[in-house]
Order: sequence, then C-alpha cells, then structure tokens
Amino acid sequence: MPKGEAVTGSQPGRAYIGSFTAAGGPGIATAAVDASDGSLTLLAATDVTPDPSYLAVAGGLLLAVSETADGAVAAFRTDSTPVTPAGRPVPVGGDGPTHLSVWGRHVLTANYGSGSVTALPLRADGTPDAAGRDVLRHTGSGPHPQRQQTPHAHQVVADPSGHWAVSVDLGTDSVRVCTRTDGRFAVHHETALRPGSGPRHLVFHPSGDHAYILNELTPTLTVCRWDATLGILKPLTEVSVLADAPRGDAYPSEIVVSPDGRFLWTATRGEDVISVLTLDATGEHPTLRSTTPCGGHWPRDLALHPSARHLYAANERSGDVTWFTLDPETGTPTRAGSVRIQSPSCIVFD
Repeated sequence: MPKGEAVTGSQPGRAYIGSFTAAGGPGIATAAVDASDGSLTLLAATDVTPDPSYLAVAGGLLLAVSETADGAVAAFRTDSTPVTPAGRPVPVGGDGPTHLSVWGRHVLTANYGSGSVTALPLRADGTPDAAGRDVLRHTGSGPHPQRQQTPHAHQVVADPSGHWAVSVDLGTDSVRVCTRTDGRFAVHHETALRPGSGPRHLVFHPSGDHAYILNELTPTLTVCRWDATLGILKPLTEVSVLADAPRGDAYPSEIVVSPDGRFLWTATRGEDVISVLTLDATGEHPTLRSTTPCGGHWPRDLALHPSARHLYAANERSGDVTWFTLDPETGTPTRAGSVRIQSPSCIVFD
C-alpha cells in the first residue's frame, strides 16, 4: 500500500482501517468508498502509531488506541492522505487498550490487559489531554480458568442519552454503568451476566430502550432492557448466534444493529461467519435467521456503512477487508468484493 505524499483537500466517502503493526499491518489505512456499490480503494497508510487496533471519528479528527503494554490514544487529522498526527500520543495509564469512544468532552478507552477504563479530557481542538486523566480499575473474576482470572475491560461506550458510560468486562462477566461524580469517573451500577459467558461488545437499539451484548466465551447474545433515567441495565434473555454447536471455541467478536432496528449482525471468528438476526417490534426477541461466510478468516470487526446498504468484515488472519451488499428485506449479506490489507482489526467511516 503506498504511503506517498500527502494529498490535501475535501475527502468525502472515506474509510479508515486500523491494523496490528506487530503482525505486519500498515497501521492506519485510508480508503475511498464508493457509496453506490460499497467498494473500497486503498489510498495510503501511516504506521507512526504501533498497533492502532481500534478507531473512532470525532470532531473532525480520527482517534486511535495503541494496543500495547504502554497503551495510548493518538489523534490524527483527516484532511490529508494518509492521515497525519495531531499532537503526540497520550498514555492511558492502562495495558492493552482494545476499544475507545467519545463521551461528551472525554475520550474513553477499555484497557483489556489491566482491566480498567480510562477517561481522557478532550481539548478544544478535539485532541486528548494527559492532564486530568482518570483511570477506573475493575475488580472481580469469572469461572473460566484461563480467560477470567482477572478483569478484562473490552469495550466502553456512551449510552444513547449521553449521560452514562457503559463498560463491558469479559473477565468479570459484568457490565458497569458509569458516571462522573465530583469530577471523577465512578461506577453507578454493575450488572452481572451469566457466569462464564465472557461479554465482549454491546450495542444499543436505535430506540435506546434495549441493549444487546455479544459474548465471547460462549456464542450467545444477551438481551437487556436499558433504563436511561435510572442508569440500570437488566438482562432479559440469552440466544445463540450460531445454528449448530461450534467445533471448538467460537470467539464471537462484533455486533452491529441496523438504524431501523430490524436486524442485528454478529461476527464469529472461530467459525468465520456473519450471523443475521431479526428483531421483533419490541426489540426483546432476536431470532437467528442465517449465517454467511465472512469472506476470509478470523473476522475481528464488523462495520455498517452509513447508508446501511453495505456491511464490512475486517478479517484479521486472512489479511483482507470484505464488503457485502445487504438485502433490505431479509438483512442477508451477499459478498461483493474485498481488498488486501495485512492484519486488519477495525474499520470506521468518515
């Protein structure tokens, strides 16, 4: 992939792909997106930040975690190709950040290795500030003898109201609803899930009344009712995301929901499939409808194009990003193409 000279100017229809540089990935790749067919054209990449495994677009900047023992958040300007650093990376005070998101005037990271969540203030220009860094350390464990000896925060996101931050911990089989109290990051409520389920990622229904948690240690989806007034998450049921028993450990990875609340899609790495689930009008009863090959091996991330017509799988171990056209009536993905990129881990759209 060319690194080349920067190209400046307005750049609509862009995607950014994070990858593991330690496994040969190019860092952060910029791609042009054809909205008519969903196709990607790789343009350039920058590897100035090691292992930028998860990305978020916010306030005209691209934010990336550096998933290393000395975890950090880096900001990039998107008005050139490849993206260019906007200041120096800011340490998160945690090990192995796997996810980040923006919550008001803070960027949040989930630090898997150290089992903690970090809040970094954002400056007026949108870049993270080390001053005022707040680290919330999780406690607890689970029954899995290898994966749950200690906390492992895997994701942290803002709820639709913007009032709460929700952190998902694979190691403790729980989800923490967090707030800021006297200027400090604090746990408001902790929801226990089934022991050994290993929650990984959560997505909210567009109505804001329900949340869906994809579990990694068992190939299931936990359906929860969300009360944004009280900040309480209540588990309702758990359903499988695979039609048959997996051949081994399945390792579900990512979940996305359609803007109209009709469909859920999940990726499962051990089976190399994308699952399609339909939702009823209440949002409480997902039904597994079909599974489709992911187009490669080890789909670490799924991303929905803003038009909701195309779905993308970042297939980490086969080294490609595959895109699919979605059937508007059934939600079924049909493979449409792919691009080669070593060790991709995340894709976001500008």
